Amino acid sequence: MSTEETTPLLLATVEPELRRVGFAFVAGATMAAQLAACGSLDDWQAFAASWNDMPVDTYMADHGRYRRRRHAVYAAGAGGIVREPPRPHYQSLDYNPLHGGIERWFEPVAAHWDAGASLPTVLRYCQRLFGALSPDVAAWQAEVHQFRIEARAGEPGLPTPEGVHRDGVDYVLVLLVARRNIASGTTTIHEPDGRLLGRFTLTAPFDAALVDDARVCHGVTPVEPVDPAAPAYRDVLVVTFRAAAAA
Repeated sequence: MSTEETTPLLLATVEPELRRVGFAFVAGATMAAQLAACGSLDDWQAFAASWNDMPVDTYMADHGRYRRRRHAVYAAGAGGIVREPPRPHYQSLDYNPLHGGIERWFEPVAAHWDAGASLPTVLRYCQRLFGALSPDVAAWQAEVHQFRIEARAGEPGLPTPEGVHRDGVDYVLVLLVARRNIASGTTTIHEPDGRLLGRFTLTAPFDAALVDDARVCHGVTPVEPVDPAAPAYRDVLVVTFRAAAAA
């Protein structure tokens, strides 16, 4: 059976849940199989290792030094997925009252990953899933974020320092890359009025949260080191898709 034939079968395991409640947790083994149906993951270990040398996010309003980050923007349409020129990450204050309202320029995701296996596979998966949810959208703007949240003794790391929020996009994928020596980091999903809809913790590689950002809000609780003397961090790949503006 071809990739094109198997992909709808795999996506069917999460698409109904996203339609029903606006979010889905996908366990790592299931998510890895879904991704593999969209392409190769042959360079995943090398891609995951690229989280080890990321620069510190210097835009933190709390002056914290616990977040490291890279960013890239892509156009996704019928002709495929293509990286766009570097641009700042921008959110309005309505969506991010802590860091919104300014242009934030982050070091780009290394361009050679665009010609690799894993990152294009993740982007294709998102395009197919989110395209199935919004079939009238012909072209998307996708943003890719590499995040490392570090935790130290007496200094917890905040995966979502802005609190429970929406990103101001259409859909979000949060994919766990690595989790080392940390406690907590629980994802919570809420109605816009604050009512809790669900909670789960990404603990294994490829564990994923999928979010319909127009319908629900999400947040992640702080992470703390289990052993204060050892490195402690949470690595995730976040991919957001937003319908591209008409030309």
